[in-house]
Amino acid sequence: MKRDMDFIRALLIAAESGDKGPLANYGEKEKAYHIALLMEAGLVHGALAGGNLDPEVGHIHRLTWAGHDWLQSVRDDTLWKKAKEHVIKSGASWTFDLLKEWAKNEIRIRLQLPLP
Repeated sequence: MKRDMDFIRALLIAAESGDKGPLANYGEKEKAYHIALLMEAGLVHGALAGGNLDPEVGHIHRLTWAGHDWLQSVRDDTLWKKAKEHVIKSGASWTFDLLKEWAKNEIRIRLQLPLP
């Protein structure tokens, strides 16, 4: 299964807000896979059922501190669209950490804070 960053963002937003509506278009297995990725990245505490290598069901208990930080850095829809155009565009090589750093720098620019 391929990692879907829009779905990852939607999962974090839903976990924080409690609104599961935006997740209705995704299947349980796809949801479980992405929850497993979020758990591996240390962004959420959750539970998986149906096997650790190929979970059937997943549930997010809560976001971690890092999960809240990452969500805050990509919450703004305009910033997220820009991130998808400049960082996550097809064919480009990127990592999760690179995306996080890019978003933090964009926020610094918006707030007119000095770059580290």
